[in-house]
Amino acid sequence: MNNDLILETISVTKNFFGDKSSGVNNITIFIPKGKITAIVGESGSGKTTLLNLLYGHLQPDHGEVFFKEEQVLSRDNGLQHAHQVMRLVTQNGSDMDAQLSVWDTIAAGLQEEDKSLTIQKVTEVLNMLHIYQLKEQPFGKLSGGEKQRVTIAKALISRPEVLLLDEPFNQVDATYREGLQHDIRYIVKAWGVTVVLVSHDPAEILSMADELIVLKEGEIVENGSPEQLYHSPKLLYTSQILASCSQLTSTQAKVCGIKSRRGVVVIYAEHIKLGVLGNKWLVTQVLFKGFYEELIIEREGVILRVTNHDRGKYPKGTKISININKYFEFGKWEN
Repeated sequence: MNNDLILETISVTKNFFGDKSSGVNNITIFIPKGKITAIVGESGSGKTTLLNLLYGHLQPDHGEVFFKEEQVLSRDNGLQHAHQVMRLVTQNGSDMDAQLSVWDTIAAGLQEEDKSLTIQKVTEVLNMLHIYQLKEQPFGKLSGGEKQRVTIAKALISRPEVLLLDEPFNQVDATYREGLQHDIRYIVKAWGVTVVLVSHDPAEILSMADELIVLKEGEIVENGSPEQLYHSPKLLYTSQILASCSQLTSTQAKVCGIKSRRGVVVIYAEHIKLGVLGNKWLVTQVLFKGFYEELIIEREGVILRVTNHDRGKYPKGTKISININKYFEFGKWEN
């Protein structure tokens, strides 16, 4: 294995109940060391199955999983070195003791007999995840976001080489999500931890990941950097997962002034500029998004989503003009 890689799967297949549409099929991936790799896809695409294969919770029907030079087998066959240097954080934290204090919960992730060293390590990870003030609180009384920070702290306390995160921000309020993402990125850089995370939220993965793996129906359909896949998606599926966009037929695209050579046109909401000259489009909805709005506009039965940073300028019922800076074409080529 390349020294820059830490996890690898070779033609891995895992199905359930004999159904080939479940799980994953013929998956080969290479996870770089010391980076954050995100596995993305719609619900049921096989993301969690792949994560559990990497961790050893599942044994593949076919193919092999490797940690460095070591083949990763099911944990049911006994613990290997690979198992001991990986940690998995799920989205529900069901294995946590609600009565245990935050300090004792995190300390339980250590096998350290030296009390002073335990104190040092627990203090360090509490501070790194900004939860030191919670150290005496029972785990069960914490908010969802606080629980997730504690769960991640417990997983990190033993300095694993690989941290696997399954939808890690589902229980975290939007206000605190960005802070937790920043803290994880800092720890990755400071400790050299490799992170593999599963997510369906583009806001999470675009700001966090170094590499993206896109799954559809148990198969890899695209992979690359977030910038590459966002700005130049090869597939309609990828564009729909990563961006707020409008999907049009080639006939509908003509209403927008686009002469498409293929059957499907995708326009990101951010690629549409608004104006008042022409007054051809009607604002039918204004969706509050915090520091910006998303406008739903309509003309001749065609509906577009548009990002608007000048909040309040175009209320519902306003007629506006648009200029489309960029669009993507997918599907069959047309004559």
